[in-house]
Amino acid sequence: MIPLLYLALPTLGSYVLLSMFFLRRPHLLHTPRAPAFPIRLAAHRGGSGERLENTMEAIENSMAQRADLLEFDCQLTRDGVVVVSHDKNLSRQSGLNKDVDTLDFEELPLYKEELEIYFSPGHFAHGSDRHMIRLEDVFQKFPRTPMIVEIKEKNEELIHKVTNLARRFDRSEITIWASEKNSVMKRCKAANPEMPMSFTIWRSIWILLLYYLGLLPFVSIPERFFFCFLPTIINRTYFPFSCGCFNKLSALVTKWVIMRKSLIRHLQDRGVQVLFWCLNEESYFEEAFSLGANGVMTDYPTALRHYLDKQELKAPASSH
Repeated sequence: MIPLLYLALPTLGSYVLLSMFFLRRPHLLHTPRAPAFPIRLAAHRGGSGERLENTMEAIENSMAQRADLLEFDCQLTRDGVVVVSHDKNLSRQSGLNKDVDTLDFEELPLYKEELEIYFSPGHFAHGSDRHMIRLEDVFQKFPRTPMIVEIKEKNEELIHKVTNLARRFDRSEITIWASEKNSVMKRCKAANPEMPMSFTIWRSIWILLLYYLGLLPFVSIPERFFFCFLPTIINRTYFPFSCGCFNKLSALVTKWVIMRKSLIRHLQDRGVQVLFWCLNEESYFEEAFSLGANGVMTDYPTALRHYLDKQELKAPASSH
């Protein structure tokens, strides 16, 4: 037993040192990748805190705040139109208890006059524009604006229509595939490998496991974007314990596991941009950027723009 320990301990120590060395210097093992485009301000659902979500009015408002990235979910109508809609069922958004794919585009209802902001419970967005929009219209109006297109279900027709739209508008390199599911992401990547990928849920968990095992520096990372939630802002939907103390404890433990500066730095050195979502208060913006995030996804693009502009004004002063 003792001789085995004499062999195992130095081997383990060498492995730990080697892993730490390459964690900080990934360029020695992997060809550095420049970020596809810089992101500081990303608008969640087009900027759903200041106007009705996923409407052209919300998007235009976000663009007026110089948003670097727009985030959408897409659904397919019965007549094959790709529409920007978070929900498949229209009940929450419009009050009509029908799925998007049971209606033609022209039959889609208006949004409600006000919609609760998911990541700011108790707060509601309003707007004069209540119309659902086609992804094609967004691509046409903002041809060079980077966008995240999230696909929630394994829908081959939807995936191929998004692929064709991205190619038709010559924007594959600035249109990001997003999905929670590995099976869906695999099909998205096969349909258009030119579109950069983000991490799925299970890929995110796998990356965390590799990080804590010390293996992350030695594996390839095809994804270009890591969209990470800030655990302290996740509401009851994600931590559904009846006792608030358990929710807070879950958030703290999750935060300790995920919020590692060395992990964020390593991913960035590998060409992966790290964005925290969905943050709607200045204290959360501050927390995300202090951890080294590239950017923040928010429902309130005006608030985030004010914060970023304020930080830019501080930067020259602090350099003197």
